[in-house]
Amino acid sequence: MKVKRVTLVLVVLLVALSYFIVFPAGLNEKIEEINERVPFSIPTLYERDFMFGLDLQGGAYLMYEADLSEVPSGERTRRMEGLRDLIERRVDLYGVGESTVQVRGERLTVEIPGAHDLDEAIGIIGETPFLDFREVSQERIEMQEAKWEKIEEYLGKSAEEMTLEDLMELEGSGIENWEIVLESPYEKTDLTGRHLENARVMMHPTTQEPIITLEFTREGAELFEEITERNVGKPLATFLDGEILQEATVQEKISGGEAQITGNFSAEEAYTIARDLRIGALPVPIELISQQSIGPALGEESLEVSLTAGIIGFLLVSLFMVMVYRFPGLLSVLSLGVYIIFVLLLFQIVPVTLTLSGIAGLVLSVGMAIDANILILSRMREGIREGKSVSEAIKDGYDNAWSSIRDGNFTTLMVAVILFFITTSFVRGFAVTLILGILVSLFVAMVINRAFLHYFEEGKLSKFKKLWA
Repeated sequence: MKVKRVTLVLVVLLVALSYFIVFPAGLNEKIEEINERVPFSIPTLYERDFMFGLDLQGGAYLMYEADLSEVPSGERTRRMEGLRDLIERRVDLYGVGESTVQVRGERLTVEIPGAHDLDEAIGIIGETPFLDFREVSQERIEMQEAKWEKIEEYLGKSAEEMTLEDLMELEGSGIENWEIVLESPYEKTDLTGRHLENARVMMHPTTQEPIITLEFTREGAELFEEITERNVGKPLATFLDGEILQEATVQEKISGGEAQITGNFSAEEAYTIARDLRIGALPVPIELISQQSIGPALGEESLEVSLTAGIIGFLLVSLFMVMVYRFPGLLSVLSLGVYIIFVLLLFQIVPVTLTLSGIAGLVLSVGMAIDANILILSRMREGIREGKSVSEAIKDGYDNAWSSIRDGNFTTLMVAVILFFITTSFVRGFAVTLILGILVSLFVAMVINRAFLHYFEEGKLSKFKKLWA
């Protein structure tokens, strides 16, 4: 009995810890009240927010179509994937982490939850990728060095020791245009993506390390020769959409329109750089063909309806379990509550972006979770009616039901995994919540609910067979 009590206490502590991680507000208030009365400070729990998708939070939905008429058929998939990555970088500038960008043939769909300024979202996303080559401006470097000398003298620190907060103290210091030290030392050249014919990855014949080869047009070859001639021993950088893509030091003057970029990068990094270079070299024009703004009120209404449906479903399942399976059914309802807490905890840790389809997957997984308990309790009831003790019935119930539980959940899990890998975002959200729900439901049914049943198997309640069967 002592082991059972210890097990139950550990389960209760685990559930309590999970609950306070998911819903820390109440506990944090108590901690703050205690901190006001004691000389030391107790740290509060970090409050995580659930991530909601476009249909629950509202935002912008945009669909673009790419013009691939001049792109070879074998290059189109790779070009669309690169374009997707580029759009994702642009969306990140909007400051929304849970946005999604997906490729559908020659179309791109962009979902930006929380972006209610549709024109601003379109302005950030809807430009053709632009590639350009930049060289270091010696004039700018000299100006920056001069400013650094004045800043170091004013702050009494070397440049290496300074932080951004230190630089903020320069406001009102009398050092004019000190912000120039934060600017990039690069300046644009006349060489752009339209001068680049191709970029590909090859292996160095001696070291077998990946290298990126560049092929320029005739005009581009002349420009590249001029640029490399005046920048021997200096860095030359490639920028895509104003952000640095790669930087290399010019070893010698390069003629003929072909060049190599070598460095300590992996094959994957090399392929990514080459792909992005090709995107900028042969820009893929994109056209906005559909746009939709979902207001926050509509999203809140959808969330409220979804939560109401989930609560009603939980109450109906709970009522059924108690009426049909009595006391073990009541313990299953407690286990179901534990299951919901664990799933919500996973949603925050992973994290999972909740959508209407995702909530549907969660509700379905609740049914799967209670299904395992029904199989176990049905076997238990059969054993008790045959005259077995509660303890024997619990053992037989788990032993006999496990194969059915395993097979049923495994087949559902396989379908959910397939849905995750071959479908779009809406169905994928359903698949993610269903997968997590199935895994947690197995743990709760086979471990948590079993601990509850074992705790009461030899107590006073075990003598009342009508409570069990």
